[in-house]
Amino acid sequence: MNRITFLAILASAILLLYILEMVRRRRLRTEYSILWLAGGIIMLVFSLNKGWLEWASNAAGIYYPPSFLFLIGMFFILLILIHFSITISKLYQMNKRMAQELAILKQATGEERGIDPDQTPQSAENPLAKSS
Repeated sequence: MNRITFLAILASAILLLYILEMVRRRRLRTEYSILWLAGGIIMLVFSLNKGWLEWASNAAGIYYPPSFLFLIGMFFILLILIHFSITISKLYQMNKRMAQELAILKQATGEERGIDPDQTPQSAENPLAKSS
């Protein structure tokens, strides 16, 4: 086993272990980890099976098989970026809608006229207090 193969196997294994640990600690949601895990597993399989790596790299027209591993890695990072862009777009739309609904609720409760719905009048807050 040459040094490049060893480094590819090591990097793939470390990536897989790191992703699994982040999911276990609940720092990474399972739905986001699926693409990371798929990329890591595919890279690990190609790193362990040199024949498959050579066949796939030749099929892709790449003459140096370890470069195909970088291509796979970049492909999965691109998929992850697209997935995050879709998620951010959905969150932006939800945030915008929530802000609009909050503005409508504030207008309906009279906050626009200087009345703070969170602040209760003093008489309602303490019935024993007398206003002067």
